[in-house]
Amino acid sequence: MDRKTARGNRLGLLITGLLLTVAGGLVVARGAGAFPQAWAPAREPIVNGPVREAFARYHPWPWWAIAAAGVVLALLGLRWLLVQGRRARLGDIRLASGPGGVTDLHTGGVTDAVAADVSAHPAILGASATMVGTNARPAVRLRVVADESAPMSAIREQLTGVAIPHMRRALETEHIPAVAQVNLEEPQRSRRTLA
Repeated sequence: MDRKTARGNRLGLLITGLLLTVAGGLVVARGAGAFPQAWAPAREPIVNGPVREAFARYHPWPWWAIAAAGVVLALLGLRWLLVQGRRARLGDIRLASGPGGVTDLHTGGVTDAVAADVSAHPAILGASATMVGTNARPAVRLRVVADESAPMSAIREQLTGVAIPHMRRALETEHIPAVAQVNLEEPQRSRRTLA
């Protein structure tokens, strides 16, 4: 999940929480008799005679309005679900532009090279990389599968001593944020069948 999605989630949860808090407060106030009893009697159900009469008087448009609101809520919920899986992948990075031309770097090649650098260590069973962020502030996310018996210092040295410096040189930058998710697994041993 990228930062924009996380920010949207926080804002949506804040608005939903505020609306539910206000609705709950109104229900508690009605039940406590804080409203005038002529139009919101505490002892009667919320859907009382006047509410039923209003729905019967304006039949059928209130039901169409409720159905439309339900469809809008369902579409908003579907959009929210789809946004949760969005990743902020970076396409190409513009390294230089000027009168002589433009230099664009395809991030797929960079991530493949970083993954190959990480995988070159014998304790690393597999690796993949993704470029995220913006053109001005690129970052890398690494997924590493390592031998569970390998020391973490060796894995860290492969990342910070080999892979990340190569990436900095390729991107012509001194600083690039990197996050590595390391999963430890038992290496698969080759099985021999005896006849």
